Amino acid sequence: MKGHLHPVTIVNDKIVRFFEQYGFEVLTGPEIETEEYNFDKLNIPADHPARDIHDTFYLEDGRVLRTHTSPMQIRAMEDRQPPVRLLILGRTYRQEATDATHETTFSQIEGLVIDENINLENLLGMLEEMVKAILPFETKVNFRPSYFPFVEPGLEVDIKKDDKWLEVLGAGMVHPKVLQNMNVDPTKFQGFAFGLGLERFISLIYNVSDIRLNLSGDYRYLGQFQ
Repeated sequence: MKGHLHPVTIVNDKIVRFFEQYGFEVLTGPEIETEEYNFDKLNIPADHPARDIHDTFYLEDGRVLRTHTSPMQIRAMEDRQPPVRLLILGRTYRQEATDATHETTFSQIEGLVIDENINLENLLGMLEEMVKAILPFETKVNFRPSYFPFVEPGLEVDIKKDDKWLEVLGAGMVHPKVLQNMNVDPTKFQGFAFGLGLERFISLIYNVSDIRLNLSGDYRYLGQFQ
């Protein structure tokens, strides 16, 4: 039987190729993280709901299964100086009930750009171009304000499909405190960051109604991606 790529790999590669043409460096990182990197250095306070045991998988030694790929923003900047363009790939984990649109294990792509004179317009333009390049149908893109502790301002990106607006990713300008935790001078440099879930894009591109199929191992599903 001829082998073929998993849908997560297929969509991952599409997105990576888009950003590599703009000089992004591709990184991975540890799936087991400390609270310091997963929360503290990303300006997520101790009383934030995301740190609750009902939302995060805690290990016996106090470390966590990372809830996002954002900790690698901090780790990557420990041996880099701006300007940087980074793309971070990997699995992440959330302790939540599973259904057709939610899983405990999912794949993310995180982007980070830091340079002088980086602004919100740069972020909006890149995200709109990426979304329209990846999706196989014409769509409108909408940006709306949102809150994430590690960016200010924060925003969410929606696309229109079948006359419905659907959220596809979150983004924003890197919070000055997070820049300081990267040993980057926030008075000289600015940055933007974004994060997207690959399973969500799989659902949009291939009309998959249940994201749990991606981890099912069911060849009736996986065998279609040849």
